[in-house]
Amino acid sequence: MDTEFFKELERFALLVKKRVSTTYAGGRKSLRYGRGITPVGYREYRQGDDFKLVDWKAYGRTEKLYVREHEEERSLVVHIILDASGSMGYDRKFEYASQIAAGFAYIATLENEKYVISRFSEDLDPGEPRRGRRYLFQTIDELDRTSPQGETNLKKVSEQFDHLIRSTSLVVLISDFLGNTDDIVSSIYRLSGHDLIVIHLMAPDEAEMRLAGDVRFVDMETHQPLITRVSEKQRAEYKKKLEEHISRIRATCNAVGADFLSFKTDKPIFDAFSELNAKATIWRA
Repeated sequence: MDTEFFKELERFALLVKKRVSTTYAGGRKSLRYGRGITPVGYREYRQGDDFKLVDWKAYGRTEKLYVREHEEERSLVVHIILDASGSMGYDRKFEYASQIAAGFAYIATLENEKYVISRFSEDLDPGEPRRGRRYLFQTIDELDRTSPQGETNLKKVSEQFDHLIRSTSLVVLISDFLGNTDDIVSSIYRLSGHDLIVIHLMAPDEAEMRLAGDVRFVDMETHQPLITRVSEKQRAEYKKKLEEHISRIRATCNAVGADFLSFKTDKPIFDAFSELNAKATIWRA
């Protein structure tokens, strides 16, 4: 993987719209109350509260138990979910997607946040969130050795992720989304409890359908062949259905407050991140 574009990414930083709570100590604030640095108020003691947080001076004045609430420091965990199914092997889509995934991981490293790139096809292959550049370059080596294969089951993968990840995180979902639209919509809704960025990738040929005449297609996930004649009418119908498919994904993201961006693989990686920086509300410079 060419990582030269990393140097250009240092101008970008991560931001979530709402503060998040995780189990990791770090430099990003949340609105989870308990032990911390900055007191933000008091509330009555509830069973299970830590007695160390009881304000005994307040008890002396009121004969009621009150606990001090603090704004805790927590860190953001960046989960990058990367499609590694067979269809991503077409025209360097997986290579392009891997660079985007690595770019997010690099920016998380600059922010000293934990991150992980988890690949999926029929199932999720979850990694362990960590910090640091050494982990990043180990991950890049793994991506370089990955051969996209298998069918996509995004609905199942989103369910697996939902059961695995309990704390609110920044989730970046990268895929060509060549699957059942209803399943994709369902998956986005399931992931919408997190701060979600959805990135759709297409090869230029997939976007334009430049083929004509008698053509033999082979499904890269099932390996099933299809021989057909591509006419102007079929090209127009293909583009119409593709746009309807993408529009519904975009509308779903808008409905749940997720960011949606669509890139062709001939777009320079840094230009893709520049567009993210300009358009994504979960992202800032």
